[in-house]
Amino acid sequence: MRSEGLRLTSLLPKRFHALRYRLLALVLVPLLLLSGTVILLAAKWSSDYTYEQLFAKVNADLQVARESFRRIRKDTRSELSAVAGSAALVHVLGNGTVDDIMRLLAEQQVAREFDFLRAWSFDGRLVLTSEGWQVDELRPGPSPAVLQAGTLADAAQPGVAHIELYEAADWQKIPGLDADRVVLPLVPTARARPTDRQVEDRAMVIRSLHEVLDNQGRLIAMLEGGVLLNRNFAFVDEIRDLVYGPGSLAPGSRGTVTVFLDDVRISTNVPWLDDTRALGTRVSTEVYRTVLTQGESWIDRAFVVKDWYISAYEPITDVNGERIGMLYAGYLEAPFRSRMLMAIAVLSILVIAGSLLAGLAAILGARSIFAPIESMTAVVRATAAGEHRRIGSLSPDNEIGELASNFDVMLDTLESHRRRIEQDAAQLEDKVQHRTAELEQQNRRLQDSIDLLHQTRRQLANAEKLAALGELTAGVAHEINNPTAVILGNMDVLVADLGPGCDKVQTEIDLIFEQVYRIRSITERLLQYSRSSQAGPGQSLSPPAQVQRADIEPVSLPRVIEESLTLLAHELAGCQVSVTERHEATGLALIDRQELLQVLVNLVSNAIQSMGEGGQIRMETRNCDDDQVGITIHDTGCGIEADDLPRVFDPFFTSGKASGTGLGLSVSYGIVRRFGGDIQVHSERGVGSVFDVLLPAVAGNEDSNT
Repeated sequence: MRSEGLRLTSLLPKRFHALRYRLLALVLVPLLLLSGTVILLAAKWSSDYTYEQLFAKVNADLQVARESFRRIRKDTRSELSAVAGSAALVHVLGNGTVDDIMRLLAEQQVAREFDFLRAWSFDGRLVLTSEGWQVDELRPGPSPAVLQAGTLADAAQPGVAHIELYEAADWQKIPGLDADRVVLPLVPTARARPTDRQVEDRAMVIRSLHEVLDNQGRLIAMLEGGVLLNRNFAFVDEIRDLVYGPGSLAPGSRGTVTVFLDDVRISTNVPWLDDTRALGTRVSTEVYRTVLTQGESWIDRAFVVKDWYISAYEPITDVNGERIGMLYAGYLEAPFRSRMLMAIAVLSILVIAGSLLAGLAAILGARSIFAPIESMTAVVRATAAGEHRRIGSLSPDNEIGELASNFDVMLDTLESHRRRIEQDAAQLEDKVQHRTAELEQQNRRLQDSIDLLHQTRRQLANAEKLAALGELTAGVAHEINNPTAVILGNMDVLVADLGPGCDKVQTEIDLIFEQVYRIRSITERLLQYSRSSQAGPGQSLSPPAQVQRADIEPVSLPRVIEESLTLLAHELAGCQVSVTERHEATGLALIDRQELLQVLVNLVSNAIQSMGEGGQIRMETRNCDDDQVGITIHDTGCGIEADDLPRVFDPFFTSGKASGTGLGLSVSYGIVRRFGGDIQVHSERGVGSVFDVLLPAVAGNEDSNT
């Protein structure tokens, strides 16, 4: 968490890293968070409280509308009861004509505000029309059964009144009910559930029945009266005026009441687009599911025709208890919401203004507090940059002024100490330079001694190797001389015994004598080599001490190389090894011809063995600096391991070869060193090896020397 805080701090501009801004952030950030929290909580509380009050009001409005609706049904029953109990009706039914009865019913229908008023026989099988009593069947339902059984629903107010739904075939039989009053075209309404219907042709009626008794209390007829709710605007306007009287709503709001048949508005004062009544529009899907499908009341916001209303809905049930419509009361939400938002905005402005004033006070206070601290910081930075600055006098009546004064004193003390340290550092620098020069001189002397020691160690190691090799060659030479003496003696006897007969093999005999004398010459040189290689550790191993150059006949390198390849021609052909030569040396080598031949034969033989079948050997001669000539032998063999390179010239070291004694390179190294030369080797495993033979040289003509 700390690293994340540092990372976020590093993202801010440099000026905001100052202590002033950090402390201001400690004050202002909580203040801003508190202000935002207060605004959010106030907005939520205001919204919740406001809507709770609005929902409570609309619920009360719905209860008032419900009671008004019930009262209208009771009034309908009371009006019908008054007609049924009038003496004029009893007299006309007993003594009057059909026209008299029809005329009285028509007068009472208008006076009592019925949409239809009809007289039936006491058994409900005849209905009175202008043509007289006609056979018909009273609309089935519980009301006739109650009346015919002689039981009254309410002893104080006899008769019954219920809400009933009339299909088109039913209301068309009733005089006074026509399509202009009943049929409503359905209007497409936002958020309403989909439907294929185009019109609503059913009628919702408050139907009332009442018995008519004569003077003796006998049932002589029944009256049927009805109030049509379709397009009954007086009904909904009366409830609206009762529920939403003047001063009951916020300015700009509008109270509305609606009676629904199913989900269609059949009587309403909700305005449509042109401020006409929104007849034929339909309720939203959410309200339909809650009220008509689930049979529950809806107390909430609802989309009504074209606006959001605070709405209350409850189902309307018919005489059989089935849900056939809804009663609605509600008012426009927008004015209340605007007033709520205005209150929240005013509160937010007050909170923000208070926060800004508090933040401004914090900023001004921080400026007065941190101005001296920033002056001190500027002096510290200038001092770090090498400038001579002081804070000066500040107000001494607080801790910051005291701190500034003490800080100036500390800076003066530090300046004095700095000058003293600079003087001491200058003296120390002189001493360090003097001592460094002495140490460098001692190091050079020590390095010279180490180089001399390494050179001496290498000479001692070579001396030990050559001494061991000298002892070995002395023994070998001594052992070879004995059989060669026997061979020479026996050859003399053989020649004497053969006499003239040896002419046929004289060539072979001469070759045998030549090779025997060659062997003796080699053994003599080996003995000479062994004597020279056994020099003590303190004796010189330089070429003049070993071989006198004046006694050496210079040799031509290309010719000796050619002779060595002739001796090895059989091995080269057998292993299918090709040899290429390039000769650039113009000088002659100061070395014994036979010993140089031995060295070259050893090196080429080793190259052949390292390559096996196939391969290539490249032999080159060149002039070197310091009066030397060189012979370089390249091969494409298996190479030598890096760890074995320092030991290749040790006696008996074979590097894992299947054949050989390990003396060839050692003897060759001793021969070359004895004549003042050197052999160097370079090798890479898997690539091949390069032997470089360096020999002392003199200027001369190769054609004049063999």
